Amino acid sequence: MFNLDPARIMMILPGILIGLTIHEFSHGYTAYLLGDDTARNQGRLTLNPVAHIDPVGFFMLIFAGFGWAKPVPINPYYFTDRRKGTFLVSIAGPLSNIVMAFLLTTLLGVLMRTVGTSFAVQRIILSAVSINLVLAVFNLFPIPPLDGSKILMSLFPSRFEETFYQIEQYSVIILMILLVFGVIRNILFPIVDVLYNMLLLYLSAIVF
Repeated sequence: MFNLDPARIMMILPGILIGLTIHEFSHGYTAYLLGDDTARNQGRLTLNPVAHIDPVGFFMLIFAGFGWAKPVPINPYYFTDRRKGTFLVSIAGPLSNIVMAFLLTTLLGVLMRTVGTSFAVQRIILSAVSINLVLAVFNLFPIPPLDGSKILMSLFPSRFEETFYQIEQYSVIILMILLVFGVIRNILFPIVDVLYNMLLLYLSAIVF
């Protein structure tokens, strides 16, 4: 399950830092635009990766292929429409990773088409593309405390909120069980592979 190859770690580290940072910054900035300055007041409205790293999630991303960042603090009661605000803030993180994967693919295509790139640079950028896709898809799982659970909660009638909060008490246990038994991996990586292959087709269109 765990890959301890130092060369691989150095290859994926830039992508992990980019992916985690843009994900959490997007949550915080979207909340800020909607009237919640909690993240800014706690120093989390920043592109400094150190502010967003969760040690366990960071370790998991490096050695297991999926993980998470330290959640940006959000106070939905600042939003004019609490449910709509929660939806927008929650989906901003995964969407930012998908956009970043697209932008990185475009950058690689332009570089290959114009000045050329070394194999190492190609691997680093493509690793960053893959990592951003993993972060996007993983966080869309409807399991607390992942973004997907908050997206789902914002779409359900308000009478179900208490049920979601009750489930959230056991969220870490549920998430760990699903991770250990490979349930998430078996769903996550096939979806990521489809998205990644679509971006490779896009890359080929740019280069050739």
